Formats: sequence, structure tokens, C-alpha cells
Amino acid sequence: MTLSFRILFLLALLVALVHPGAAEAHRFAPSLLKLIETSDHIYNVVWKTPTEALSRVPLRPIWPTSCRVIAENPVLREGTGTVSSWTLDCKSLGDEGLINQNLGVMGLAENQASAMVMLSLIDGRSYQRVLNAAAPTFLVPAQPSQSKVMSEYSVLGAEHIWGGIDHLMFVFGLLLLVGGGARLLWTITAFTVGHSITLALVTLGYLEYPVSLIEFVIALSIFVLALELTRGEPAGPHQHLSLFKRHPWWLAGGFGLLHGMGFAGALADIGLPQNNVPLALLFFNIGIEVGQIVFVLLAIGAGWLFKVALGTSLLNDRFTIRRKRLLLIPVYLLGGISAMWCIERGIEVLI
Repeated sequence: MTLSFRILFLLALLVALVHPGAAEAHRFAPSLLKLIETSDHIYNVVWKTPTEALSRVPLRPIWPTSCRVIAENPVLREGTGTVSSWTLDCKSLGDEGLINQNLGVMGLAENQASAMVMLSLIDGRSYQRVLNAAAPTFLVPAQPSQSKVMSEYSVLGAEHIWGGIDHLMFVFGLLLLVGGGARLLWTITAFTVGHSITLALVTLGYLEYPVSLIEFVIALSIFVLALELTRGEPAGPHQHLSLFKRHPWWLAGGFGLLHGMGFAGALADIGLPQNNVPLALLFFNIGIEVGQIVFVLLAIGAGWLFKVALGTSLLNDRFTIRRKRLLLIPVYLLGGISAMWCIERGIEVLI
């Protein structure tokens, strides 16, 4: 395997890990269809979906054809999505209303998208279901299931961390900073504790924050981490490691507080079942952690592949210097992408 081929292989793996996708993270968050019964079989309907789409086929909500729209509000722009709302009269369905009826979203397969359906009935029953291309409709049962809350919010949490390129880039930077072993365990734990605290505080209504400013600071946290990675090891015996390298858990925990606010913003977009808020919050967080652990394991596996691709048996002085230079590539990628995000998100803050 030639050195040039190894370089190309390394770059391909790095791009797969830190592919920027879009300058604005979470642009393609799940759509939300929310129905609240206000009187007998009269429902307020809110439909929130990303402005950008992957297909010309639009995402549209589906409800029983015998239900009729009796009021419609103007479409609003909210963040990176649009919000439509209607008042729906389903009295023609009989005494059970939407029970045993299908709710759904059209266009999920064409847009490679998912959607959350939430239904709150006047008698206190509450339902939620994640829809995707394989299951684009939801048959409303007589009684809601808590197991669905646990499984579906876990999936949403995992999907969110994998769709949040900025969060994954920060975790990847922590891995580059500390390597493996106990230091990695403590550092990732500190990041988890930090973002879990603010995720809970914001979701439960104890903390408010300016969304655009937090998104900017999240990008800044990745840039600061990239700068720390460029400092390298001490050149002499009288020089010491930086504070961040000696105690990386403080860096991870502090910036984790900021990333937790980003997670909370995505959870607010998805919505929470009012009668199961703590349960949904817990399992959304569990899903984030599972997704994060899977990413770390894949990154460690990719690191092992890097060593194989770079030919560890060729460790002469000249090759060692080349390898050290190659290992700076992910650092430059982190710095370059995060700097671009800082500029774009900083402009949004000023506007």
C-alpha cells in the first residue's frame, strides 16, 4: 500500500467521521404533527416541518377524510421550519373520535424523513408515535402505552446525536485530546453529566436562553478544542501540559452544559408527552448516550484502521514525521469547520 493511497484512505475515513453536512446543525429535524382535543371531537392541529427538503414531494399530515377543517391560520416561519395550524372537526367519526383511526404523514419515504405524531384527548389520554418510511401512519389505540414513550424517545435521542454533526465533532475532538483508557472514560462522563444537567433544566422550564447565541458558543467550543489540539506535547522537561490536557474533564463538563442546551432545543422541536415528561426526557437522554458511545467506539475502531493504513511496521524517523503531520488533518478539519460555523452563527446572533 503506497503512502499516497494511505493518505487518501485516511482522508476518506476522516470525512466520514466529521462530514459537515450543512453549516447549520439539525436543519432536518423530525417533523411534528400535534393534535389537541379542545372540546368533543374538535382538535387544534399544529404541523411543524423543516423548510428545506430532500425531495420535491412535500411532507403533509394525514387525518381521517371525514374530518373537516373549520379554521386555518397563516403559515409561520419558526427557526429552520414552517408551522401550519388548523382547527379540525371530527364529530362525524362518532363517539370514539380519533380512536381506532389513522394519523400519519405523507412523503416520508421520498424525503428520507421521520415525524412525531402527538395526540392529546380531552379526557387526559395522551399518545405519541414516531413515523418513518416503513411506518408512515399510526392507528390510535384505545389506551396509550408507556413502553412506546421509552423506545421511541430513545430512538429520537440516538437519531439526534447522529444528526447533530457539531456535537459529534466535539466528542471526536475530546477523543483526540485524551486518547483512550480511564482518561477518556472520565472525560466522556463529564461531558455526559454537563449536557444532562442543562437538558433537564431547560426541558422542565427552569432555564431559558437565547438559541442563536448558544448555537454560536457550541461552534466556538469546537474551535477552542481544535486550538488546544494544535498545541502538541511539551518540547522540554521544564514545560508542562496545558490545564485542559491535564484535566480535560473540566473542559468537557463545562462545554457539555452548553451542548445540553442544544439538545434541549431539538427536544422542544420534537415535543414531549405532557403526562410522561420525565420518562420521555430520561429516555431521550439515554438515546443520546447510546448514540454517543457507538460513535466513540466507531472512532476508536477507525483509529485502529488508521494505524494499519499508515503501516506501523515502517516506523523509521522519516515516516514517523510524516505520520505526525497526517494526524494533524482531523485537527485542521475540526478547526476549519468550526470556524465557518462561528462566522455564520455569529452573523445570526448580530442580526
